[in-house]
Formats: sequence, structure tokens, C-alpha cells
Amino acid sequence: MVLALEHAQAGGLSGQIRRIPSSVALGYGHEDQQSLADATPDGPVYRDAGGTDTLDNGPHGSTILATGPSLARPRAVGYPSAVRVPIVAILAVGGLLGQVDQQRLELAGSEPQNWLTYNGTYFSQHYSQLDGIDLSNVVDLELRWVYQAESTDKFQATPLVVDGVMYVTEPPDKLVALDPASGREFWVYHHELPERIYPCCGRVNRGAAILGDTLYWGTLDAKLVAVDAATGRKVWETTVVEDYERGYALTVAPLVVNGKVIVGTAGGEFGIRGYLAAYDAATGEEAWRFYTIPGPGEPGHETWENDAWKTGGGSIWLTGSYDPELNLTYWGVGNPAPDWNPDVRPGDNLYTDSVVALDADTGKLKWHFQFTPHDEWDWDAVQIPVLVDLDWDGVPRKLMLWGNRNGFYYVLDRETGEFLLGRPFVKQTWAAGLDENGRPVKIPGRGPSREGTKTWPGVQGGTNWYAPSFSPSTGHFYLSVWEGYYSIYYKWDQDYEPGMRYLGGSPRGPVSSTRRTRFMTYTEEDGYGAVRALNPLTGKVVWEFAMTDVTDSGLLSTASDILFSGSREGHFYALDARTGELLWQRYLGGQIAASPITYKVGEIQYVTVASGHALFAFALPE
Repeated sequence: MVLALEHAQAGGLSGQIRRIPSSVALGYGHEDQQSLADATPDGPVYRDAGGTDTLDNGPHGSTILATGPSLARPRAVGYPSAVRVPIVAILAVGGLLGQVDQQRLELAGSEPQNWLTYNGTYFSQHYSQLDGIDLSNVVDLELRWVYQAESTDKFQATPLVVDGVMYVTEPPDKLVALDPASGREFWVYHHELPERIYPCCGRVNRGAAILGDTLYWGTLDAKLVAVDAATGRKVWETTVVEDYERGYALTVAPLVVNGKVIVGTAGGEFGIRGYLAAYDAATGEEAWRFYTIPGPGEPGHETWENDAWKTGGGSIWLTGSYDPELNLTYWGVGNPAPDWNPDVRPGDNLYTDSVVALDADTGKLKWHFQFTPHDEWDWDAVQIPVLVDLDWDGVPRKLMLWGNRNGFYYVLDRETGEFLLGRPFVKQTWAAGLDENGRPVKIPGRGPSREGTKTWPGVQGGTNWYAPSFSPSTGHFYLSVWEGYYSIYYKWDQDYEPGMRYLGGSPRGPVSSTRRTRFMTYTEEDGYGAVRALNPLTGKVVWEFAMTDVTDSGLLSTASDILFSGSREGHFYALDARTGELLWQRYLGGQIAASPITYKVGEIQYVTVASGHALFAFALPE
């Protein structure tokens, strides 16, 4: 819900507060228009003739506010015709109610009309209890609106939906508030980037977080910014990395826990020393820091030789999970550097390619599990930690499900880090198996070489950063996979130079690693994409939905046993989560490299996904 003012005064926000659905259009003209300064104190407003206002946020930032006749729409029933209120004022008053506190975040699954975190809930199951779109009517889904981004950068963001407002990050430098029922902009916050930035794999941003009435998001010049959710005005800004020119960036959607905003640093391909850090949500002051590459005297430093730890990588670029009962937050850690010449970094190279369990209040390490010690193939372990409570051998356990880039599916005890199960879920030729502790038994000669080594899976792995899903309804674990996909891995000598890519080699193969190509030039023998449903307790495949091309799409399951997915070709699918049967599809024309979400406005359930450079929203006919 958003709030409108009834009998509002032209000079201020006095008057009775009236609840109206956010789906109801609010119109206004120039007459009796309230000053935006009342809704956005402490910042000058610059009015444009085209129907927008620009709010100066000081260094690095500005906010564009939706005002003026260009956005005039039918007014709400019962709304005084003589008074029109700017959208930003409506949102400002709306912020007085329904703030997102810690309890709401912990119980996010109980309000499925919203999508309160990057992964939906702290358990990161990408599952919704909404059931209005079901097996009988999903075939009737129709397009409701499209939000076209100004940028042609990769759109990998997952939106938040909070009490009738959608918040989405638009690459490379914008945070946008939208009407989730129409796609109309409320405001746009623009972070001014320097001329040169250092993202590894595209100028992307994967999303924001919320606490109270404040949004938090990271930038490609390694800053953390707090923005007022009602007005789009900057609240504070803190520098996460001073010397970002060495290859640091923030692409991850933050995770808010107990009044702290947790983010991590991207840049593993530049030889950074990665870390996670928590910042006070009210002030932006750093509360704790955990280095993913341990220094001298820190546990794990013995897994590095010489000074390789100084340029060891270990980036963080996907959002972690949180167990409130244990007060542990779980994060996957990226690859070591250099990527493909492991000779210069002997040892296991902790905590790269690991999941780390940290005390959310202090950042202290509780346990870790390393999936690929001494990684030679660039198989980041940044995949989403999916938390479930299931019986294991007849005993209730707190579990973590993990489809890893290295091609193995894992089950861990998330309280202790104990290895419970490991099983390949795609073709892999680098390991003979896993030992009793889950450590891979590597096959000699399968790493990069100067003449090139053909190894399965390829550099993008059996799966990657695209979100998996767990459905309590079906009991299945779902993930997007690249089956039969390989790379030929090369290595060479390379010296480290600050701010330059530090790779030590390169993978090559017929399948493009990150970008959709205009025409497919490879065959099924080179690999294909699929959605697979696994039995979470055994890792065995229950069903597969195969695609022509590979897939970069995250997954979403619902209480009505619908599973939403997408393909690199641009197809958006609805599958029967029980069987994998295709129920509905639409061609959106652009690569889908983000996760779909679902939410509800009034009585209408929507499903939204990014494709190409736009955000598409679908719903059933009214």
C-alpha cells in the first residue's frame, strides 16, 4: 500500500492519511502542487520542463523525482480534485508506516505479497507461498508492463517489492523506485561513477537491500550508499575500498542482518584480497571485517605460500544467507588469483572456493567448507547457500543445499559445516570422486596446460551464480545446469600489475561463457542448458527440462507447484514443478540473466523477470 493525503494543504503535508492500493493511479497537475522540499528536506530541487525534478544529493549522487503533467493519470476515487500530490510526497508519508524491521525480514516468507530480500527470504529458497497463478491458469499469463532500462549493460538485478513499491538497480549506476502494477517510475537515484571503473565481467549490479525505510546498495567504484526509500534522497555514503583502482567493485546485493549491512568485494580476476564487511545501517560506520584471504597469523594463512596471499582473489559477488536461530550468515567465496596458473600459489588457498559461516554480530568465523581446494579452473563457489530443515537419516537437521560450479552437488550441516553428501549432477572429468570429508580426489593432468587441456565442466561450471530453488511443496531442489559443457584450459606466465587482469591463462571452447551470440554455432555435443530437479537427500535427478541453448536464468518455485525459468535465447518458461512439463512460455527477445520473482498488488499476482535490457511483468487477465 502507498498513502495519499486527503484534504492536503498546498503548503505542507497536513491532513488525514488515507490508504489506497498502489495500483490506483494518482494524477496531478501544476495547480496547488506541493513543494517537493517538504517531502525531501535538506536538498535543493531543480525542476525540468519535462515533468521531473532533480534533487542534488551532493558529491556522486542525484535523484530524479516523478512530478509534472507528463505523468498525469486518473485520480483515485475520493481524492480531492482540487489538490494533486507529488508521487514522492505520497511515498514519503507512506514511509511512516510499515517499515521493514528485523522481525519482518526474519518472517519474510509469511508476507509473500512482498519480496523483501535479494533471495526472497534469509533461507534463500527462491520459493513463494503465492498460489494465484497455478497449474490450471498459468497458460493465461499475459504481459502487463515493461520497464526499459536506459543502459545496454547486462541486466542481472533482482528487484525488491515492499508494500506496493518495487526497487530495482539499473546497471551501471541507478537505483529506481517503480509502481509494481504499472512499471511507472517514482524516482531514480543516480550515482555518478568515475571515468574508469574495474568490474570483472560487465558493469552489473545485482540488487539492493532494505531496513526501516532506507535502501542500501553497492556501486562499481566500491562505495556503499544508503537512500531514503520514499524520496530517493541519499542518506549516507561510505567508501568500502579507498583504492578501488586496484580492481575492486561492489556488484553484490547487500544483506541486512541485525542493524548491519553486509557486503563483499568483487575483483578476483584483478588479484584483489577479498573480504566481507558489515556496516552500521544508521551511520555507515564499519562494524566488522572478515578477509576471505587470511593474512599472517590468521587461521588458513598456512594454505598459502610465499606472498601469493596478497593477490589471492577470493571475491564476494553473490548475496549470502542467514539463520536467525544460529545467528550465522553464510557466504560463498570466489576463485583464487591468478585464475589459470596455480603454480604461483601452492597450497589449498583458503578461503577461496569455500562457504564461510560467520557470526553475524562479530564477523568471526564459525566454520568453513572448501569445495575445490587449489582451484585451477576458475570455479568460484559464490552460488547461493540454500537453507532447509529436513530429516537426515531420520533425525531433524539444519541443512545447506549447494549445487557447485565444479559439477558436484553437496549437502552440509549448516550448524557445524559437517559434510553429509556429495554427488556429480553434470558430466565432470576432473575428480575421481569425493573422500569421506568431501574433499575432491583430483585426477592428475586435468588442469590448465600450455598446450591446452580439455576438461568438463567448462569455465562457467555445471551451474554458476543463477539462483537455485527449493520447494517445500514438492520437496525438490532445482537448479539451472550446463550439461556436457567443456573448456580447453590454457595457462601461461603473467606478472601481477595493480589494476590489470591477473589471469595466468585462458579457457576456450565453442560455447560463449557469458554473452548470448546472434547465431548458435555449436551442437548438443558441445553442451546444452537445462533445469534439473534433484532429490535433495540423494542428489539424484528427478526430472530434466532441456533447452536448445545454455541458461543464465535463476529459478522461482511457488506453492502452486509452478517453476519459472528462462534461457539465454530469451524464452521465459513456466514448468510443472512436479514433473518438468512445459506449461507456458513467452519469447522476450533478450538474454535472461537474472532471477524471476513473484509478488502481489491488491488481488493480482505478478511474475517479473529481466530480459535483455528491460524488466517484464506478467499477470493473469482481470
